[in-house]
Amino acid sequence: MNYSSTTGRRARLWRALAVLLALGLVAAACGNDDDSAEEPDTTDPDTTETTTDDEAAPEGPEITPGGSITVGLEDEQNNWLPSVGSFANAGTMAARAVYDPIAARGEDGQIYPYLAESIEPNDELDEWTVTLREDIQFHDGTDLTAEVMKTIFDDYLTVEDAVTAGSLSDVDEVRVDDELTYTYVLNQAVASFPDLLYGSVGWPFSVEACEAAGGRDGDCGEQMVGTGPFVFESWIRDGDLTLSRNPDYWRVDANGEQLPYLDELVFQSIPDEDARVNSVASGSISVGQTLRQSSVRAARDLDGVATYEAIGNNGGGSIFNTAIPPTDDVRVRRGLTHAINQDDLIEVLGGTDITPPQTQFFSPDSPWYSSAVEEVWPTYDPDQAAEHLDEYINDPERSDGRNVGDPIEVDFYCPPDPTLLDVAQAYQSFWQAVGVDVNLISLDQPTHIQNAISGDYMINCWRAGGQSDPYITLSNAFSDPETNPLNFTNYGSETIDENLEILRTSTDFDVRYAAVEDIMFELAEQLPQIWTGGTATSIFAIDEVQGLDSWTIPGPDRAPLVNGDGVINATTFFAEVWLQQ
Repeated sequence: MNYSSTTGRRARLWRALAVLLALGLVAAACGNDDDSAEEPDTTDPDTTETTTDDEAAPEGPEITPGGSITVGLEDEQNNWLPSVGSFANAGTMAARAVYDPIAARGEDGQIYPYLAESIEPNDELDEWTVTLREDIQFHDGTDLTAEVMKTIFDDYLTVEDAVTAGSLSDVDEVRVDDELTYTYVLNQAVASFPDLLYGSVGWPFSVEACEAAGGRDGDCGEQMVGTGPFVFESWIRDGDLTLSRNPDYWRVDANGEQLPYLDELVFQSIPDEDARVNSVASGSISVGQTLRQSSVRAARDLDGVATYEAIGNNGGGSIFNTAIPPTDDVRVRRGLTHAINQDDLIEVLGGTDITPPQTQFFSPDSPWYSSAVEEVWPTYDPDQAAEHLDEYINDPERSDGRNVGDPIEVDFYCPPDPTLLDVAQAYQSFWQAVGVDVNLISLDQPTHIQNAISGDYMINCWRAGGQSDPYITLSNAFSDPETNPLNFTNYGSETIDENLEILRTSTDFDVRYAAVEDIMFELAEQLPQIWTGGTATSIFAIDEVQGLDSWTIPGPDRAPLVNGDGVINATTFFAEVWLQQ
């Protein structure tokens, strides 16, 4: 599926989502009759002729359960515990096979309850009450309850140095209302709060199993015990993550057949892009994942392989650590930005004619995109680059402590993937052309990410952005770095704080749009990060693998209610994936 063909419709739906979220009108599988009324009711045999089995039966091929597939991922996960792991695209896709989310995003852009029956706000939007589905168990046989959710919040997600703590800084406490109902009590109104429950803070895990494994500081992160369609069997770091079918999974398909279809699911870390593509081409693995344009193009040319592509808000580029010299000085960041040619870097990535240059956190498909910001984004101009850099070089108070006239020296970190090495060398070439000494340093992906979290880097090649509400995306990226480990650039300002406050509280789309645009203008001026192009992504698979792009969100009867948001960011859900035999 190529989402570029649905640009206009998706933009309108995003705008609708923004308004709905601002109004707190989050769909609830059981709590919103209007939403469920549009779906055929197949649960009541005594209903009218409009809901007979013949008319309600879904069309499609006959599905044969069973079989095993191996999925090649772009990198390895550092830890599987939601409060510790840095779940990038690869880790998210694997984790979704084991952890069900509290909520998920539909193809219409709305957030729907998933493990929850309902998610409802109070009038002030500072309390969000979640009612869990009945009789949901973790893989170790323990029950998913409100008390479990409170323990996860208190003892894991919000403890010191938890990577999730910053995302939950608006939540004062989780209040248990009854066995299956709990409330996130916020310290302020957050209209977009349910969006957060789609990510790792909304992935319940068995506390009992985690504590038996030594807890957060023990081996808990070496395993996964969730409520999802597949059960953890083994994990060999930099090797295979092996999962087996959960025979007691709570979901069914549209025909009432229990999910998942597959008997076994194996994720294999294959960081080398060419090796991953070739592995699918040879049939040694069944499915591959890529966020690199060159591999998107290569996968298109494979015989017997289907591709499922998307371009969302995620984009590639680099981040500057604004807390250390010389990248703490905007003159350096501005000079380095003017020195790069986005089109050339996109060509190095193999993305020419696949992905456009990017200038902000939101793609032209998004209702939050600003053409005015695009116009002010620094373009390739070596003369301006040299002017900004010379101003810094000749400043007696330059932050790096070097003598006036000494060249600027920077460290550029990137994982050792061949494509990224080419990109790193391109950056080096551009910056050396304006007199900057550039040290290229390769680190494996987990270390690369961990160093960004700890602030132990100067310039990282990086991807940023996502489909979440702008408040979530931008507060994660730029709220107070003292309390938010996800603020990798360590950049913040009063202007950004003021506009984040508007995004948090406003119910008016135009007001929120203006706040987003103000932040984008500041980022284009201060440049804590730079963009190359949007991230074209693809999941590619041998033709026998079906259902990769058609996962669904369950309704009250646990059967599919609406389609999910597809293969955005090269991730998907595997409960409804099957092998054509």
